[in-house]
Amino acid sequence: QERVQTMNNIEIREAIKESGLKHWQIADMIGVADTTFCRMLRRELSESKKQEILTAIQRAKGRT
Repeated sequence: QERVQTMNNIEIREAIKESGLKHWQIADMIGVADTTFCRMLRRELSESKKQEILTAIQRAKGRT
């Protein structure tokens, strides 16, 4: 049996990559530990949590 794994939270991962930010920076902005943030990305997030993270990324991009 071959199990195909798809990556979760693609939109967030791409936004992080495009922003040039590090995971720990985003974790800090949303008030969680960097290890917690990385674990959060393993499973598909709720729409509200995705929006919170994407908003934090946009705010950070505005500061750079």
